[in-house]
Amino acid sequence: MLTEERHQLILDLLKQDHIVKSQHLIDVIGCSESTIRRDLDQLEEAGELIRIHGGAKRAYQLDAEQTASEKSFKNVQAKDMIGQKAAGCIDQDDVIYIDAGTTTYAMLPYLTHQSITVVTNGIQHASLLADQGIETFLTGGKIKQATKAMIGSQSLHDLSNYRFDKAFLGMNGIDLAFGCTTPDPEEAALKQMAHKQAAVTLLLADQSKWDKVNFAKVCDLEDFTIITDTLDNHLKHYYDKTTIMEAAK
Repeated sequence: MLTEERHQLILDLLKQDHIVKSQHLIDVIGCSESTIRRDLDQLEEAGELIRIHGGAKRAYQLDAEQTASEKSFKNVQAKDMIGQKAAGCIDQDDVIYIDAGTTTYAMLPYLTHQSITVVTNGIQHASLLADQGIETFLTGGKIKQATKAMIGSQSLHDLSNYRFDKAFLGMNGIDLAFGCTTPDPEEAALKQMAHKQAAVTLLLADQSKWDKVNFAKVCDLEDFTIITDTLDNHLKHYYDKTTIMEAAK
């Protein structure tokens, strides 16, 4: 096996398990202990992992949160595909929750059922939904300037009084070891509450969110069905952990 292939295999194993033992690598790759030691040294020098006694653990960096305006220009086509796929999951007369965020916002042009009821914590979402003639409830609370989302105790209280057929959530990071994460603990709490109050929860995330970790955990992978644009081959192992709908298919 070529050096590059061994390195990629080591990194893939770390993404799945967070920690990997040297002996396990020797068994899986079929090479000597000295080769594995050299590979781990090289990957540590490159900042890809951290050496520990008897093996290595994954190195990662928490992603910084971007503003809504910054995110609105990124992965536009992928978000549109995801939004269309998500909107197709809605049935006549559904009561749904739509999370704030640019990916969930991409759903709105595809909402064709006028009889649905929508609750959202997204100010921009509520405005467009109202323009479309859809019955809409906006949670109360504090306006988060960066994302134009309503957050805080009032929003949590509002959500606790509602029940949903389906909840559609955005997410900043999806990772095998750390689950689904977002930068803001207050937004994480809202996502958790919406999931709790919904019969079905669907998570919307384009491919750029996979193998990413943020500060506040929302849930484990198996808690949701995830709608994404497409998964590259190096991400296919996520199918073993959760239900995934690829919009590109």
